[in-house]
Amino acid sequence: GWFLLCLLPSILRARASPETRPSSPLCQQSPTKVSCKGAGLQKFPKELGQGIKYLELSNNFIQNLSGSNMPGFGQLEYLDVCFNQLESISASALAELPQLRSLLLGSNHLDRNYLANGEAFHLLRNIEVLDLSVNDLESHMASWYISNLTSLRVLDLSGNMMTKLLAGTFRNSPRLRQLDLSHNYIMEIQEGAFEPLEELEVLNLALNSLHCISGFSLTQLQVLNLSHNALELFSEEEGAEPYLLRVLDLSHNRLLSFPELPRAHDLTHLNLSNNLIASLLPGSPYPREFIVPYKEMQRFNRTLRPVATLTHVADLDLSNNRLELFPFSFFHSLGSLHSLSLARNCLQDVARESVANGTELSVRSLDLHSNALRVLPRWFFNSLPHLESMDLGSNSLQPCESQESDQGRDFQGDSHTSAPGDTCSPFYNVPRLKHLSLSKNNISRLQPHAFNGTPLLSLDLSGNRDLSMPMGALAGLELSLQVLSLRDNQMDEAVLPCLGTLRVLDLSGNHLSLLPTGLSCSPLESLDVQNNNLQALGTVGSWSHSLRAVSVAGNPWSCCSLGWLDA
Repeated sequence: GWFLLCLLPSILRARASPETRPSSPLCQQSPTKVSCKGAGLQKFPKELGQGIKYLELSNNFIQNLSGSNMPGFGQLEYLDVCFNQLESISASALAELPQLRSLLLGSNHLDRNYLANGEAFHLLRNIEVLDLSVNDLESHMASWYISNLTSLRVLDLSGNMMTKLLAGTFRNSPRLRQLDLSHNYIMEIQEGAFEPLEELEVLNLALNSLHCISGFSLTQLQVLNLSHNALELFSEEEGAEPYLLRVLDLSHNRLLSFPELPRAHDLTHLNLSNNLIASLLPGSPYPREFIVPYKEMQRFNRTLRPVATLTHVADLDLSNNRLELFPFSFFHSLGSLHSLSLARNCLQDVARESVANGTELSVRSLDLHSNALRVLPRWFFNSLPHLESMDLGSNSLQPCESQESDQGRDFQGDSHTSAPGDTCSPFYNVPRLKHLSLSKNNISRLQPHAFNGTPLLSLDLSGNRDLSMPMGALAGLELSLQVLSLRDNQMDEAVLPCLGTLRVLDLSGNHLSLLPTGLSCSPLESLDVQNNNLQALGTVGSWSHSLRAVSVAGNPWSCCSLGWLDA
């Protein structure tokens, strides 16, 4: 999360000091810290004074800070006046605060009297943390306020009325490390605006109106948030110096292709969700409906692999794009990739023509929910030997049947081709898979031994209308499965094996008149049977010591068969 200066929780809960210092009855204080948050104050509480280093005055009605109200605060280091009605700050007031390091002024009216206020700010020579968020400041006002704050390390200008970043805005703030410009209306960043910020590590430009980032030159930056803009292009500055960028968020933009990041060798988290990316394969043209509007696009070599240097990326989010194909070759060079999301795309198939023998991905968590997948061949699973968690909800996948006679053959079979007539996906013999969701896949019948040899801890089969589960469907999970969801399947009956480790079972939203046989084997802790046709719960003696939560609403319970409540 981003550094929200004004939402810091009150840390002052100490009982008032026995020393008889005058104070407001609604303030909490210790010898050096005072909190008057939400105390209804209309002016600065000058009676506190003497020795206080930390003062919280947020959520009050203070309109001005003047020198006459602030004697005796010479040791104050932290002042929070967020969420007041502040519109005037005098030079004489700030002159009384020579030790001030953190000044939080968010959610006030500092657009008023900004010239005089900004002049007074010239006295804040030691200020390191400044919050000016949500003050209706325009670009030139913000520039004036910080024009002489040479010691600034953290600056929050979010939620203002800025439309562009002026070239000289940060000229006198070379020590800035964290800068929040989110939730403005910034459409233009003038050339050289960030040039003085050689120590900047965290930059938040989310929720603005930027259309193009060309020649991005902040090589020392470690965290960059550009989400919720209108970006169609993101390109680095030409040169040889490597970038230190570790986290890059480009989600909720209008990117047409994977960004060119040839020097971002240290990148570990990349979010490209909610864009317009239609293909990841080298040489793919831009979509026909888009006209190439930026001359910078012409210089890109679209035959190169844009991820060839991203060897440290561990988390890649490509959800909510327009991808139709899962290209293994694209992800192969991402040797550190652990978490990959391609949810809510248009995936219909996985690319197999370019997958060579021995091609493996390091992915542990794979999210492919809400696509149009019909078949995942055996080579797909063989190419993901480290896979632990997989979400395939809202597709059209049918699990294959596993027989002991063909388990070994299927596992060792052709690793990069699948038969043209394949209509099911083999979820058996996936050696490290622990969490699997097949919810809303229109599975009508679960085949015997469908998950045999796969050590699942949790399995979600919810939302498969009229699902049939014959004897042996969950065979092989007796000693591993802990969480099972059969919710909203409208099943008339369910047959479960003796699941000796099952702790959580969701059977809600079905037509069950009897609980599945075999449940007495399970050390259930949570049971949900809401909205079924149960008149009695049956014998629950085996769960009497383990069951912690049971949901039973929406059943036609018989008042003559409530003995199970005693247990």
